[in-house]
Amino acid sequence: MYRSAEARVPTGRRGGAEAAGQVAPRGGVIANMPAAMRIFVSIASYCDPVLPFTLERAVATAADPARLHFGVVDQSPEGSARVATPGPARLSLVQLAARDARGPCWARALAMSLHDGEDWFLQLDSHMDFDDGWDQRLVTQALSLDAPRRRLAISSYPDAFAFVEGRPVRRPTTTGVLAQVLQPGAAFEAGHLVLPFHAQPVRADAPLPAFHVGAGCLFAPGRIIHEVPYDPWLYFHGEEQALALRLYTRGWNLFHMPGLPVHHLYNDPGSGAPTRPLHWDAEQEAEREVAWWKFEQRSRARLQALVAGADLGIYGLGRERSLADFAAFSGIDYAGRTLAPPAFVPRAP
Repeated sequence: MYRSAEARVPTGRRGGAEAAGQVAPRGGVIANMPAAMRIFVSIASYCDPVLPFTLERAVATAADPARLHFGVVDQSPEGSARVATPGPARLSLVQLAARDARGPCWARALAMSLHDGEDWFLQLDSHMDFDDGWDQRLVTQALSLDAPRRRLAISSYPDAFAFVEGRPVRRPTTTGVLAQVLQPGAAFEAGHLVLPFHAQPVRADAPLPAFHVGAGCLFAPGRIIHEVPYDPWLYFHGEEQALALRLYTRGWNLFHMPGLPVHHLYNDPGSGAPTRPLHWDAEQEAEREVAWWKFEQRSRARLQALVAGADLGIYGLGRERSLADFAAFSGIDYAGRTLAPPAFVPRAP
């Protein structure tokens, strides 16, 4: 059993400066948010006992949970109970047997397809916790950056939380910005484009430009659904690089925000995380007809084709900016397979 800070809920990184505006009571009107604005929350879950906690906490801490529409793809063992609709929020659920799962990106693409015209899109992992008024804070930050008129995405690797005696406990690293940069020593490997990133704490009280995204926490105007839909032919490794490239070359601007109001349960020692199998575990592999490595090989070839400028239709690169533009901005040169110093440090405001 896991319980929230307010009440126990069945099992199923960080504080920061408050965004402008007042957090309304649950079910009330959100200050600075037009009445028509709704949020679609996309979650792909794989055999995750923390999924019900994530849904309950998202609703319990939202300024206006009635505006939330959860699109959940729950990949669980056959016979598993269906997750319940969380309070006044709406739930669109696709439940399928874990043995039929084809990887995280495929599930994220399926979850994205459940979007029903909502104004905002939030993609999350299935093991998350939230600050009070997280929905208002995300929208307020996006509006301050001139969204939805301006095409942009707010993303990062969130700070951690852990379960301590069944309660979610924050493990913050900063009250500023978590900026995604390359890990020290990162380099392109022969025939393999996937690079390691991490979140670097930065003392900042304003959003920072970004050149990478975190797939487990990404907030954007709802138009992302049609302009940059998730690629179901990717598997897992490299999905964030591919998405960042597609967004950037299609004219989308990426940002890291201060005080990101979402927190992630990492599988680190001492996190208190319950056992959660991964799609590529040997035990899970034994239940499937198609090996995970086949999906991974296809995914690597897909990323190579993307960077080479292959015609992948809506899943390919855009034409508003080039790979050379991305290299100049980020320090990551996919054409030359080189990494410049700017790839290892956060952007200036």
